[in-house]
Amino acid sequence: MRQIVLDTETTGLDWRNGDRVIEIGCVELLNRNLTGRHYHVYINPERGIDAEAIAVHGITEEFLADKPKFRDIVEEFIDFVRDSELVIHNASFDVGFLNHELSLLAKERLDTLCGGVIDTLKMAKEQNPGKKASLDALCDRYQIDNASRTLHGALLDAELLADVYLAMTRGQESLIMSLDDEPAGMGGLGDGGALVDRPPLIVLRPSDEELAEHERVLQDIAKATKGLCLWIPPAPPVEAPAG
Repeated sequence: MRQIVLDTETTGLDWRNGDRVIEIGCVELLNRNLTGRHYHVYINPERGIDAEAIAVHGITEEFLADKPKFRDIVEEFIDFVRDSELVIHNASFDVGFLNHELSLLAKERLDTLCGGVIDTLKMAKEQNPGKKASLDALCDRYQIDNASRTLHGALLDAELLADVYLAMTRGQESLIMSLDDEPAGMGGLGDGGALVDRPPLIVLRPSDEELAEHERVLQDIAKATKGLCLWIPPAPPVEAPAG
């Protein structure tokens, strides 16, 4: 199972207003293990960057002036994420921006390129309703060191999110059973599937004293519930005398 944990930084909050992607960070998981492979790129958006966005990620127009355009990196990005399952925090934001960038170049959308998207923001809210679900809050919850995160950065955030996702889903891998594994507890079969003899089943019957004590407890319960017990059949309805 190949998964790509992905994050982006942008010029603003809404691609519908002309905002663009300026940074992409991805890390690869294979069978829930970090492989060490990653994809990271800064992108010249060919437009200005909102001051509010710069305050969040610290990326300026001057820094991006000599960086490649999205059209220059689109094929290597597609090659890295193709056929993977994406893991994204607040997925609608990043997917919306990336689909817009791909559409400007007449490329396939992420839902066609990839095998699905897991939104860890939605997952966190479902697992812990009413609690904070930001990436920083989740790092605190799962004791993941994010001290180096003074500003948002796509690659650093993707690396942190990978650790958060693995912590959030820890134990799920134990729910997957290989078809080659013999389930535990399938008694009666020895090595090679041969039937083996079982010891006789021992039945312990209650003594008279134990039966009497059991009956006393049942009577106490019946008295406390005014006879509303499953083991006491309801009395038949009393028919009114004909008259």
